[in-house]
Amino acid sequence: MERIEGVAVGRCASSPYLRPLTLHYRQNGTQKSWDFMKTHDSVTILLFNSSQRSLVLVKQFRPGSLAAMDQDRPQVLPGALPGSVGVTYELCAGLVDQPGFSLEEVACREAWEECGYRLAPSDLRRVATYKSGVGVTGSSQTMFYAEVTDAQREGPGGGLAEEGELIEVTHLPLDGAQAFADNPDVPKTLGVIFGVSWFLNCVAPGLGLQ
Repeated sequence: MERIEGVAVGRCASSPYLRPLTLHYRQNGTQKSWDFMKTHDSVTILLFNSSQRSLVLVKQFRPGSLAAMDQDRPQVLPGALPGSVGVTYELCAGLVDQPGFSLEEVACREAWEECGYRLAPSDLRRVATYKSGVGVTGSSQTMFYAEVTDAQREGPGGGLAEEGELIEVTHLPLDGAQAFADNPDVPKTLGVIFGVSWFLNCVAPGLGLQ
């Protein structure tokens, strides 16, 4: 995962995921404009493995995280920059980019593809829906929660190889979850921080885990 070579940054001519646009508008009589990206909404799934008393996270290389390390010289990044710089801890997640599927169905598909857990929509609890990246995209993300066991892990996870995904499933023990979320030196998404806090405050007490 961390063997990254030949890194260079160029212009994005076209993408099935992002569309750069400019919004022109008048606010309080003043003409303004704002550049933004049109993209898909997404879902994310907070998984608690009761067999291991741990939260299920994924690790993957994010090119944008690597590129952000050298914003002053964006065209060619230093070859010595380790791939680990771009690896982040995240919750299982995916884009809502196929019509005809509910958010719950998309979440179940992602739990299977990324983490190997077989879930049904009825297994999910909706946690929250919120705006993500409001300054750039304004897209919405919906977080779900599900409790799983080792017996429900029927596949290897790791993402879809045909889509270039290379994902590592990791388990975060509950006794170190808050410290993990609070540690600024561990690269992680806001979803991880929110998910850990929500679980420890809203779920763990009812399960007798505190």
